[in-house]
Amino acid sequence: MINFYWYPKCTTCKRADAWLKENNVEVNKIDLIQETPTADELKAFWKSSGLPIRRFFNTSGIKYRELGLKDKVDQMTEDEAFTLLASDGMLIKRPLTTDGSKVTLGFKESEFEANWK
Repeated sequence: MINFYWYPKCTTCKRADAWLKENNVEVNKIDLIQETPTADELKAFWKSSGLPIRRFFNTSGIKYRELGLKDKVDQMTEDEAFTLLASDGMLIKRPLTTDGSKVTLGFKESEFEANWK
């Protein structure tokens, strides 16, 4: 079973959810806004993913723009970045999908095909 952190109103999340259902992937759906992962959980996801911290931010989100994070993220320490992400689920790239060892951010069918099928 994989953990599927999503925002139910997000169209990308809905497309990812539909793909997972079509491919009979068993998921534990977690509302990213109601149950935002902790800074420690996010740091663990990041370490498993091998991705840059910037990829964990929802760069197209209103909150990201309001806080002017485009120029700030690269200057943050790991702890500062994950503390900020954990403070508001709307800052996190979604959906975030993990089985504890693999992590995907956003929805690209090819990535889901490679990781969750």
